[in-house]
Amino acid sequence: MPMPVPKLPAAFALAAVLFAGAPAAAQRYPAREVGDWTVAASADGNGCFLSRTYQRPGGTTLLFGIDTDGTNHLTLLNANWSIASRDRLKLDFRLSRGGYAKHFAIGIVSDGKQGFVTNFEAKFPVYFAASTFLRVDRGDIPVERLNLDGSGAAMAELRRCLAMRQPGPTAGKVREEGIPRDPFSPDAKRRSGAR
Repeated sequence: MPMPVPKLPAAFALAAVLFAGAPAAAQRYPAREVGDWTVAASADGNGCFLSRTYQRPGGTTLLFGIDTDGTNHLTLLNANWSIASRDRLKLDFRLSRGGYAKHFAIGIVSDGKQGFVTNFEAKFPVYFAASTFLRVDRGDIPVERLNLDGSGAAMAELRRCLAMRQPGPTAGKVREEGIPRDPFSPDAKRRSGAR
C-alpha cells in the first residue's frame, strides 16, 4: 500500500472538530453504540467518526473519521504518552489486511491525552473495516496493539452517518451540456470524454 503524506491543516483541525461542542447540524445524527465502538457526527457537521477506548494503562482512545469529501483521519491518544503537539513522527502501521511503513503522523494533545493524527489513502477505511487488529510501532519500539473486532459493523454505521451529511440531491445534478449544477461540490461528476 502506498504511503501518502497527510495534509497538516486538516490533521490539526481534527482534534478541534471532534472535541468541540456540537452545533445543531451535527446533532441530527445521534451518537450510536455499535458493539465496543461509538459512531457520531463530527461537531462541524462535515463528517462522521467512530471511536473506541481501550482498557489499558493511560486509556488508549482510537478515533477514525471520514469527511464528506472522502478524506480520512486516524487519531490515537493516551494519557501516558509524552508526544508534544506538532511533533513530527514516522510510524509503522500494520493491519491484518496490509500495512504502511514509515507513515507520517503529527503529535496532538486533546482532552487531557497526548497522541498523534494521520491520514491515509481513500481505500484505508475498507482495510480498516476488514482487519482484526491494528499494530503501531515507532521503529523497533511498539506503540500500541489494538483489537479491531467489530470495526466492520462500526464502519458500516459510519457510512450511514456520512450519507446523512452529504449535500442535497441537487449538488451533483448535471445540466444538459454535461456541466454539473455545482462543479465545486464534492460529489460533482466528471462527464466522460470531457475536454
